[in-house]
Amino acid sequence: MPLTALTQTSDDDDEEAEMEISPDNNPHYSNTDQIWENLVKGVVSFKIDEKTPKKAKKKVRISDEEILNNKEILNENDDDVEMKLMKSQSVGNNLESLGGNGSSTEGGNGEQETPKKDLMEEGWEKLKQAYATLNGRPLGTLAAVDNTMEELNYNQVFVRDFIPCGLALLMKSPPEPEIVKNFLLKTLHLQGWEKKIDKFTMGKGVMPASFKIKKVKKYPDCPDEEQKEVLEADFGGTAIGRVSPVDSGLWWIIMLGAYNKGTYDESLSDRPEVQNGIKLILNLCLSDGFDTFPTLLCADGCSMIDRRMGVYGYPIEIQALFYFALRSARDMLKPKKLDIELTERIEKRLSALSYHIRNYYWLDFTKLNNIYRYKTEEYSETAVNKFNVNPESIPDWLFEFMQLKGGYFIGNVSPAHMDFRWFLVGNCIAILSSLATSEQTTAIMELIESHWEELIGEMPLKIVYPALEVDAWRHVTGCDPKNTRWSYHNGGSWPVLIWLLTAACIKAFRPQLAKRAIDLLEKRLAKDGWPEYYDGKTGRYIGKQARKNQTWSIAGYLAAKLMIEDPTNLVMISLQEDKNITKPRLARSASDPILKTEISI
Repeated sequence: MPLTALTQTSDDDDEEAEMEISPDNNPHYSNTDQIWENLVKGVVSFKIDEKTPKKAKKKVRISDEEILNNKEILNENDDDVEMKLMKSQSVGNNLESLGGNGSSTEGGNGEQETPKKDLMEEGWEKLKQAYATLNGRPLGTLAAVDNTMEELNYNQVFVRDFIPCGLALLMKSPPEPEIVKNFLLKTLHLQGWEKKIDKFTMGKGVMPASFKIKKVKKYPDCPDEEQKEVLEADFGGTAIGRVSPVDSGLWWIIMLGAYNKGTYDESLSDRPEVQNGIKLILNLCLSDGFDTFPTLLCADGCSMIDRRMGVYGYPIEIQALFYFALRSARDMLKPKKLDIELTERIEKRLSALSYHIRNYYWLDFTKLNNIYRYKTEEYSETAVNKFNVNPESIPDWLFEFMQLKGGYFIGNVSPAHMDFRWFLVGNCIAILSSLATSEQTTAIMELIESHWEELIGEMPLKIVYPALEVDAWRHVTGCDPKNTRWSYHNGGSWPVLIWLLTAACIKAFRPQLAKRAIDLLEKRLAKDGWPEYYDGKTGRYIGKQARKNQTWSIAGYLAAKLMIEDPTNLVMISLQEDKNITKPRLARSASDPILKTEISI
């Protein structure tokens, strides 16, 4: 569906004149600019200030087809433009309870809270203070600017940490794309460095986990003011556990795609060196090995959860990012005869990966009941229990957690092992990349809403649920003192994740859930000093080792607010459904035509 803009109303006529943006009248128009079906449905809900003149009023246009298909109603009058939201059991569709502008100025105890505009201004100021510059040019953001604690590696620019920062800078008005461009090019430059840990040389396509800017002397007695600035990159050699960052290259490709969409400029991705960088990452991920699955095999601590947390194998976060990056890269690669083979490999991997994740990682009440009834030691191609998972391995908490409605992608699937924990990042990325089908997306939203207290709590959002406790904590984390129960990566609450939840909610037509989570976050985040994470079962306490002024906590909030205020920003970080990938269907299994089912294409 074409992106449609509405011109301002004239003084003589209250009716808006439509202007369709198309290739004929917009030189920057491309297929990626279209706001596809399902983007703005149930997304926009705002009140027009009574003092706003009529000719300044604007609205987001919803096509007649969208309204008919989803039974959405657009109500208009002189002083109010409002979209009726999809009803939510816990929130409802009462916009007054959310505030006409998505905010409130009074807390539950009657005390005046900091106006949301002030929070945004404070956030932008603090984000700017975190800029990392090389010879006067900003090329990223420091992980945190907290002078009260030892820097450790928080004085570095982390690739994954910069993603919400880059998105916020692209979404703001006016945008600041230059720092994003500098970041993409500089990390690409670092990719070309020789990467050695001890005597082992890493793959050419590996992107750094982080880099820092340091000053070195040009000559022995060089004064401080004449020292030159250089970059020092970490590819995992100084990380905890010496783990290579699998997610860095995937996030880099996704950020490059967001830059293209946010700037309407594909000249950066068209550069030969950038094209080569994309191919190096893809060759690393698509290389032949001993795998029997299309998923990427990873070590523990290779992504946002960068400590030992039992996510080794095939974690959902990496698989969802892999899918997103493959689709983004496919759209950015320029067709050449030599790249035909690479394109075919991408297409085959996408098809196999989507089939594998949608079928074997998906868990709802019916699937759980089937697993509960699994037989083990099955042989032949008609085996239902394909991974030989013992039903006794299903944790007790899951039987209460799983409702009749709702579902999610579990954390990991490998031979004789299923990690049934909830991981927010992987599920939200699956929604944004359209790895999740529309039905699965709706089910994930149902699960979040029905388990609001557990997954959102008093401070959004749980990175993983539930926490590992007692023996499980000892065995899985190795008695990690930072990952104690309901702390840090072990069930801690991370404000940065608000941008992912917001984007997923908008795409799932449930923006009211995101608004509710943002309202919770706004009550404390700035007052607490923008901490890195919170501890406790409901996220009540500031994390015991949390840094203040954590940059991605700030940027995550800014990006979330910018998407709620203008849902079209979602286009930068979301993909339409790939029509070429066949959806799974259910077929009877030959091993048990009555009780058992087998997924097939």
